[in-house]
Amino acid sequence: MKFTLFLILLPFAIMAQADLSSVAGTDWGTNYDKAMEAAKKENKNVLVYFTGSDWCHPCKMLKKDLFSTSDFKTMASDYILLYIDLPRNKKLLTPEQLQHNKELLPKLNKRGIFPLFKILDSQGDELDEHSGYSMNGEISKHLALLDKYRKKS
Repeated sequence: MKFTLFLILLPFAIMAQADLSSVAGTDWGTNYDKAMEAAKKENKNVLVYFTGSDWCHPCKMLKKDLFSTSDFKTMASDYILLYIDLPRNKKLLTPEQLQHNKELLPKLNKRGIFPLFKILDSQGDELDEHSGYSMNGEISKHLALLDKYRKKS
């Protein structure tokens, strides 16, 4: 019985652990240092997305409403994308990844707001941010922020 339950739940556990690298044809990283390295190398700004993937309903809706749009896909290619997840279910991330993400909170998300988009330049300096999502499908403010700071390839 336990084994059967395990087999039933296994696909859900695997999907929950997957990062956003497959969402909307975009390539999301999960390591700050690697993202900054890539930003310098490619002369791009960094889009940091703070989420609580298993508890933050606005985060879940923003992911659904924004990340699959053609506008987002177009603009995302002009950024280095960094996905910072702080789930309540600690088993969704490795202990190392969870620690890495927690260490970024006081540096980049001092108020602990979710969802949060933060734009950094290639030196790590903060350019702008947009927090929250009303869950009504209105994504124009998020897109305007991305359009404002994109370095078109």
